[in-house]
Amino acid sequence: MWHGIGRTGLLVGLMGMMAAGCGPSGKDSVVSIRVEGSDTMVNIAQAWAEKYHQAHPEVSIQVLGGGSGVGIASLVSGNCDLANTSRKMTEKELQEAQAQRGVEPVEHIVGYDALGVYVHRDNPIDEISIGQLAEIYGDEGTITRWSQLGAPPGCGIDKIVRVGRQNSSGTYEYFRSVVLGKRRDFKLGSVDANGSKDVVALVSRTPGAIGYSGMGYATPEVKMLRVSRGPGHPAVAPTVENAKNSTYPITRPLQIYTLGQPSGAIGEYLDWIKSAEGQEIVTALGYVALP
Repeated sequence: MWHGIGRTGLLVGLMGMMAAGCGPSGKDSVVSIRVEGSDTMVNIAQAWAEKYHQAHPEVSIQVLGGGSGVGIASLVSGNCDLANTSRKMTEKELQEAQAQRGVEPVEHIVGYDALGVYVHRDNPIDEISIGQLAEIYGDEGTITRWSQLGAPPGCGIDKIVRVGRQNSSGTYEYFRSVVLGKRRDFKLGSVDANGSKDVVALVSRTPGAIGYSGMGYATPEVKMLRVSRGPGHPAVAPTVENAKNSTYPITRPLQIYTLGQPSGAIGEYLDWIKSAEGQEIVTALGYVALP
């Protein structure tokens, strides 16, 4: 029941009594918390909200996706209480929050994710390097066919179809920084999906496709490639253990941002997310819990 929310929102609790922001606390009042942001985290956020509301029916939690950039913009404008992000806020975003809200955003790491490189399950390729990914996705990249990576020319899927994310996505930003670096941008002509689940679904329907998404979105119709840092380095699978020990090259923290230090119902909710009970949900959905 924790899968498939995509870009749509979930309202947990009493929708008729929902109000924007946090309402007054008390036994007879409903406290409302609005969460927006990362599509990578939306399944975890939905599951957290459902579980927490079961134990705290007086807390109503609305969860919306849209991408890390959307969540950050909403936090800065004062339209949400918690911004889920799969990337860190930029210096410009931090300055905008300070200018508009008069308070500095605070980062809360709530888990980790190995960003998987997905291909169709029938693709004969099993591993890839960061440099090869850069030549597939990067501007003026030289790799356009699977046969350049060792696939048999007659396998029927030679042309590489690049699947990416929209530029409001934290996954987009993180993949670009790790794979392409600061001086290179994405090559034009990719198929850009709206959400993490959409990337995997598109790859599953396209034999020649390659895409990147959170490892928690894996399905039997796709496979995740082992990734190496380059020549002389082993290719490592995106697993929980390899994310924990940092041997997988594309491992990232998952964050929630608040405006200032949270208190009241929001602070209690964040404490619960970081607790053993909250972190059990992170593990159950295929991500990496806090140490």
